[in-house]
Amino acid sequence: MSQFDAIIVGGGASGLMCALTAGQRGRKVLVLDHSDKIGAKILLSGGGRCNFTNLFIEPECYLSANPHFCKSALKRFTQWDFIAMIEKHGISYHEREHGQLFCDESARDILNMLLTECEQAGVTIQSRCEITAITTSEHKTTAFQVTTNKGCFNSQSLVISTGGLSIPTMGYSGFGYAVAKQFGMQIIPLKAGLVPFMFSDQYKAIFERLSGLALEATLSLGNHSFTENILFTHRGLSGPAVLQLSNYWQPGDSIAINLLPNNNPEQWLLSAKQGHSKKQLSNLLLQKLPKSLVLELEKLFWPTWANRPMTDIPDTVLIDTANNLQHWKLKPSGTEGYRTAEVTLGGIDTQQLSSKTMESTTQPGLYFIGEVVDVTGYLGGFNFQWAWSSGYTAAQFI
Repeated sequence: MSQFDAIIVGGGASGLMCALTAGQRGRKVLVLDHSDKIGAKILLSGGGRCNFTNLFIEPECYLSANPHFCKSALKRFTQWDFIAMIEKHGISYHEREHGQLFCDESARDILNMLLTECEQAGVTIQSRCEITAITTSEHKTTAFQVTTNKGCFNSQSLVISTGGLSIPTMGYSGFGYAVAKQFGMQIIPLKAGLVPFMFSDQYKAIFERLSGLALEATLSLGNHSFTENILFTHRGLSGPAVLQLSNYWQPGDSIAINLLPNNNPEQWLLSAKQGHSKKQLSNLLLQKLPKSLVLELEKLFWPTWANRPMTDIPDTVLIDTANNLQHWKLKPSGTEGYRTAEVTLGGIDTQQLSSKTMESTTQPGLYFIGEVVDVTGYLGGFNFQWAWSSGYTAAQFI
């Protein structure tokens, strides 16, 4: 039986950040992970380049039942702190649209940095470790006993950083939520987030034909809208704007697509007609939209006028068409679910966590960090920053 100051369950982004930071404080730290590859999700992220943070981290970019909860941790360890850390390790990176930061070379650079820092801080990492029981003790130095297939381990503090339910093929499970329930904590209902939409109506066949086509558009749902690329797929719609909007979508909701977000299509189409254009409407739209999409839209919105010149088309038809191009209403049949979701919405109720320490209010010495907590960021490095910030914050107190 081994004694540690802190045991961290989960060797992902938040767990490794917590471990190395606590180790640097002189704490004796053990990381337990069930997989044989530590940090697998880090390696997959950002197409293998790891979108490790964002220049524009703001609390408003996070979803939670308590929107103020994330503020303290994000302030304690900022994007600039993480950037300084990777620069210290000589990791080259670049900025993409919307302030997203990616490694120039490989996501492995980030993982190697974290593992190196853990090693230098004396952190012990145990992979292929299956936990069979977690029990508590009244003894001050052994508040928790963790029983595993690799033996029993004792610690004063226990940190749960097991991630959510997204991408189950990587071995993610509901373990962290089960631990929370064991200690009397509430779970905000879970849902797949940052996930593509699927369709089962007439649009399924249309999107199959358009599969692989990407373009910039504005997607809207209620008061939420995102202007980024959308991608047509065999199942429906994906791409950054779709993933962002999926966090706000509920079954039965309709979404609206503006295919010409930087234009006034009504004015443009009417002006073209007034200019005595002999062009067909589809030919005019080819100036701004891909041909395959225009041909599908033609069948949907102006089939009767498909082969007629603009001058023959009534103004009312052009106005309706412009409206459809700006407010194309669609009703997804669902999302692709956890199988392809990048994050899990919901999680450990933040009303039962200290925002300053990440410690449970129902069980002293028990901490929750990262995706398992009910804090979900936008696409674009925000969830990694939450992992770094929440992990760093807990590490100050374990």
